[in-house]
Amino acid sequence: MTTDYAAMLPSDIAAVVDAEGRCHEFPWTAGNFADSLAAGHGAWVAREEGRMTGYAVMMRAPDEAHLLNITILPELQRGGRGSALLRQLFAEAGGWGATRMLLEVRSGNAPGLALYRRHGFAEIGRRRGYYPARSGREDAIVMARDL
Repeated sequence: MTTDYAAMLPSDIAAVVDAEGRCHEFPWTAGNFADSLAAGHGAWVAREEGRMTGYAVMMRAPDEAHLLNITILPELQRGGRGSALLRQLFAEAGGWGATRMLLEVRSGNAPGLALYRRHGFAEIGRRRGYYPARSGREDAIVMARDL
């Protein structure tokens, strides 16, 4: 099946927020996505046969790209779509001239950590208590990968 990656538009936000709420315990809001688009961050929606399968938001910085959000719909996870979207983001960031990609991931997000490690990310730091969690706060693992 062929996946198309298109720039996220304001008209996509409602569907993205719906998916975000199904995928994450502490989801981004419509305002978070709208602010990202207004700030000029790269944002994409992945579609197969017109159906949204995932999305991503990435911030540009001099020589770097900061992955802010990457999500595959829950019913479609573990099928290689996350890896494919991540490779697409590597290409986009490289096209910007980025030589490195950074991200933060919840310390308890084992599937996310495994995905990032498979694609060459390494832990470079921790942000203690960065994310809200059911029982207080959760650390963010800061990871980086050379492009």
